Amino acid sequence: MGIREDIRTVFEKDPAARSRLEVLCCYPGLHAIWIHRVAHSLWNRNFFFLARLISHISRTLTGIEIHPGAKLGKRVFIDHGSGVVIGETAEVGDDVLIYMGVVLGGTALERKKRHPTVESDVVLGSGAIVLGPITIGRGAKVGAGSVVIRSVPPEATVVGVPARIAGPQPSGPAGQLDHDKLPDPALTVISQMLDRLSRLEDRFQAHEEFSPISAPISTPLSTPISVTTSQKTVLKGNEQIYSLLKDVIDPAVGVDIVNLGFVKEVIVDGANVDVNLVLTTSACPMIEYFKNQVKRKVLSIDGVENVTVNILDEPWKWDSVSRQAFQR
Repeated sequence: MGIREDIRTVFEKDPAARSRLEVLCCYPGLHAIWIHRVAHSLWNRNFFFLARLISHISRTLTGIEIHPGAKLGKRVFIDHGSGVVIGETAEVGDDVLIYMGVVLGGTALERKKRHPTVESDVVLGSGAIVLGPITIGRGAKVGAGSVVIRSVPPEATVVGVPARIAGPQPSGPAGQLDHDKLPDPALTVISQMLDRLSRLEDRFQAHEEFSPISAPISTPLSTPISVTTSQKTVLKGNEQIYSLLKDVIDPAVGVDIVNLGFVKEVIVDGANVDVNLVLTTSACPMIEYFKNQVKRKVLSIDGVENVTVNILDEPWKWDSVSRQAFQR
């Protein structure tokens, strides 16, 4: 755990680092770890007051509070570090990356193991709070602002309050947390429920349209019974498509995509229909849900054979896509 190894770790995990002199003089996270090693050594020798005093001085100088009883592994890097708090019985493994505002806190008043154990290669996002004697498994990632109160299995990604497993971790280099690509487990579940509901509605409508309409008891038997022979309706224009798209709800806000302004334009070319959707980012977790719902709704129209859904995630791409569609 030499100084050279610590400096090399900074260069590996922080692209802002430009020189050794800068790292030595301007990285409070590095200074806090160095001072903690001195305080932890004194703590293990039962110099409790002196160890706490050094820890307090370190907090004043760096804005990072690490209890001298906490155990830190090799190549731990605290990026920026302001507001980081690591409790007495916390244990941090090797190659752990900690962003600002992270708290490894306790949930008990007894003198026992009451703080988290963070295994090696874990990434703790900005503002993440990990509480209690739980374990964050090797290679796990905790999203920014998450509150973790249950153990996290290895290689998992957790987000939210309270934090929940968001599925397989996003692709990317080990030890790196793509803050802009974190999945949302709540939205995923809601979108699946809405998709299931939409399919059930389609099946119910198909059953109604293909089944004879039951006549009232008072109606004579000679009264003719109407039977619908086709599930599809004839395309009458773009307004019909917009009307159908109002049934596609954004689960994040509970409003349809037409009123939200997601539908940029609808282009009808014979049996082919292009629907251009405007989203704020191409990494939106609802993209596949929107595409499937839009295709299902538009394909329900008689005469429509192919539906293409284009995602326009940048405003400056709208005109070029519109021109290309117009020139076809």
